[in-house]
Amino acid sequence: MANINFFDEQDVPQPRERVKIERLEAKPYPDGWRIKLSINVTPFQERPNLEVRLKNAEGQEVAELSIIETMHKNMEFTLHIRGVISPYGQYSLETDLYYDDRANPQQREAINFVVEAKPLQGESS
Repeated sequence: MANINFFDEQDVPQPRERVKIERLEAKPYPDGWRIKLSINVTPFQERPNLEVRLKNAEGQEVAELSIIETMHKNMEFTLHIRGVISPYGQYSLETDLYYDDRANPQQREAINFVVEAKPLQGESS
């Protein structure tokens, strides 16, 4: 009788202490007000939680997201920038992975990126 593998051999679910954020990526949409967020975590035995915070260059939190007991190791979300007049400028995206205690994350990853202003039609760059 043949063995049936439900996971790629590289995708063996890990115990909670070995789960980490493997990829964190932020790509602004053309309108500048929305950010495509991609997060990949280690395949897991127990579902992790994630907290995401997006801050502008002044340190103002302009978006946040809570992911509770995710069922997926590869995730994509759209963050909406709020509370600013213009979305253009530098941002930092911070993501915490935790299980029991949100205040003491198991891992924290951060990336910086820029939302660039697009020239209006007819304007030269």
